[in-house]
Amino acid sequence: MNLNMEWLRTFKTIYEKGTLTAAAQALYISQPGVSLHLNSLEVATGYKLFDRSAKKMVPTERAKVLYNFIQEPMGRLEMAEQVFHRSSREGRSTISIGMCFETFQFTLERYISTLPFNVIVKFGLYQEMIHDLDKGVLDLIVTPEKGEQTNLEFKPFSREKILLVCGERTNIKPLKTLLKEMEVKDEKVKAAKTGALESWLKQQIWYSTAADMDHLKRFWKMNLRQNIDFKPNYIVPNISSIVRCLSGNEGFAIIPDFLCRDEIKSGLVKAVWAGDIKVENTLYFGSRKKTIYSKEIKMVEDIFRKEMGAL
Repeated sequence: MNLNMEWLRTFKTIYEKGTLTAAAQALYISQPGVSLHLNSLEVATGYKLFDRSAKKMVPTERAKVLYNFIQEPMGRLEMAEQVFHRSSREGRSTISIGMCFETFQFTLERYISTLPFNVIVKFGLYQEMIHDLDKGVLDLIVTPEKGEQTNLEFKPFSREKILLVCGERTNIKPLKTLLKEMEVKDEKVKAAKTGALESWLKQQIWYSTAADMDHLKRFWKMNLRQNIDFKPNYIVPNISSIVRCLSGNEGFAIIPDFLCRDEIKSGLVKAVWAGDIKVENTLYFGSRKKTIYSKEIKMVEDIFRKEMGAL
């Protein structure tokens, strides 16, 4: 049996991401599809490539050998695939854009079919996207982080506010009382009330994402003056899943405001607390200073400004 390139691409992604869920998100395919590719590759090679544990896919020795063989050539093929992508319609340009999955889903996704050019969207870590932008693999990125490469420019365009939110059916009367009691000037009294608030919050139902708890940890540290020391009840693949789980139900999460804007407006999700110390991220458009896609990039940037609001 011949080795299918898509099987190898999936294997490489699982190896690098560590879980089937993360690999599915990176490849923008379903988790069953990832499992099917992996099973087909294991049948074709005759070797077990991963040991499945509760939290991670652990590569076997055979997997390590295979990865070392394919890592560099597969990386070059993927880069060539994006750099030399050819349009099926003559005269249509193609630009590659990097951002997180949720940002794409809540802003650009609904406009994709209206754009007069082809688009390749890549999800990944921000530092990886900055590297790909510098190398010419990506033409535009949406990021809260900036790089120091001299050939790149980063333009601030919006801010995301990190909020404590809850589902519609959550009883927040005790929370409102605790927050009101914190409105004192005496630091000792305020510290005691903050401790009481933290204790109450830790007893509630919490949602977070599988790969990123930075919003939760940062908000908790800045406003409750403690490192987070509990595990959320439900770990789901992405923030979109959190919003769907909370909508019309019970539970808490700490997420960017624009990702649940419609649900807050409809009442399915409640914006509970922005914190005494506001937690915000400035979002940037990253692009190369010299590009032949200025017109296309501006069209995409205008969509983001419309959907997320400008500074």
